[in-house]
Amino acid sequence: MLGLKLPTDPRWVNIVEKNIEDILSDHAFCEQKAASTAISLIIGYPEYTELVQAMAALVKEEISHFKMVHDKIVERGWVLGRDRKDAYVLKLVTFFPKGGSRTTQLVHRLLYAALIEARSCERFRLLSEELQDKELAEFYRKLMVSEANHYTMFLGFARQYGEREEVDKKWQQLLDFEAELMKDLSKSETIHG
Repeated sequence: MLGLKLPTDPRWVNIVEKNIEDILSDHAFCEQKAASTAISLIIGYPEYTELVQAMAALVKEEISHFKMVHDKIVERGWVLGRDRKDAYVLKLVTFFPKGGSRTTQLVHRLLYAALIEARSCERFRLLSEELQDKELAEFYRKLMVSEANHYTMFLGFARQYGEREEVDKKWQQLLDFEAELMKDLSKSETIHG
């Protein structure tokens, strides 16, 4: 369903299990960044009313997810760690060339967002199925459903605002690029790394 070309190495969960505090901090910041992305789309493209409405709702949802993850951190007696650069996202967003029309830039941003949500969904599924901590496994199962909805929403908007055939071609190219990136990842205690 997600269309990802290279699944996460299941051994990634072993890394996560040894670093739950780190993964929760990284996850919290991923939720905060998702909210920030939605806000930036509102600011950058206010004339797209349907997008603005959806992003306003998404900001609320992502911030509520941030709070849920932060609550898990606090419940375990930890504090939110420092944010780290997301190597996955930094590499991913180099795929499309800079410039082009505003609509082209919007489509590219929506495709990036769709892929980040798809990979997050895939990672959350893995955590929900493989984590020994059953409470956290159930937590990630619930979040996995939200990420799948976000992925389809972003991809749907890209197809709505761009020319469908061209958008689908770019999507496949981006999926291929992301699969190459993933060959060097799945080795750290981060949601995407």
